[in-house]
Amino acid sequence: MKCYINTDTYKEIALKTQDKLREICRKYDVEITGDIKDADIIFSIGGDGTFLESARIAESKEIIGINCATLGFLTEIRPDEIENTIKEILAENYHIEKRMMLEGEIIKNNGEKVKIPQALNEISVSKNTFGVIRFDAIINDKLINSYTADGIIASTPTGSTAYNLSCGGPIVEPTAEIITLTPIAPHTILNRSIVLSDKSVIKIRITELRGDTKAYVLYDGNSIEVSAGDTVKIRKSQNFTKIIKLNNQSFIDTIRENIS
Repeated sequence: MKCYINTDTYKEIALKTQDKLREICRKYDVEITGDIKDADIIFSIGGDGTFLESARIAESKEIIGINCATLGFLTEIRPDEIENTIKEILAENYHIEKRMMLEGEIIKNNGEKVKIPQALNEISVSKNTFGVIRFDAIINDKLINSYTADGIIASTPTGSTAYNLSCGGPIVEPTAEIITLTPIAPHTILNRSIVLSDKSVIKIRITELRGDTKAYVLYDGNSIEVSAGDTVKIRKSQNFTKIIKLNNQSFIDTIRENIS
């Protein structure tokens, strides 16, 4: 077995955990590769942010998260469980949980197209300062509503417990295949989330940026600036994130552990 390690290098505990993982890999003759294309699995060491980065670069490889943060919806393994985890993976005592992802593009006012990389949690349009964004939300080429708001989030089920939740969106079972559209602080009566089929194509057409507002497309913590007149197109990706699951902890157990 070959593995690739993606580590949050800003956390001392993550770096120490990486050293421990390397030592255990040597003990069990697990090869560590520096080329993700050669890997059978990816170890993501850090928090959920590191896991999201791992998912973006995984190229459909199987991923397991080692939690070196306080909360971990995606990282289920503790550092003291690494050796047992390696043994279980080598014995093939695990299952794969497939999670849908989003992708998209920005269609600039001049017709230029900018690719939005894949995202496991969400793709959103959001402002960064005072003022608001005015935009149209279009689903499958039909206008659903015009908003004046701080932005809007298109979330996967996995991302339902992230930015979507903090903006009042619903919690969704993570293996479901739907898209949740949640406005951010809307100045409108229609301020609820909309749950869409995974076959839906979403277009957010930015009509106005008020005040000194700048707007950005955010995809799992990364950003691309957008302008009035741009359209953000979002759809389900053809790729999935494949998460290695060792335990039988249910979605409900995870919610109770991390939110209660």
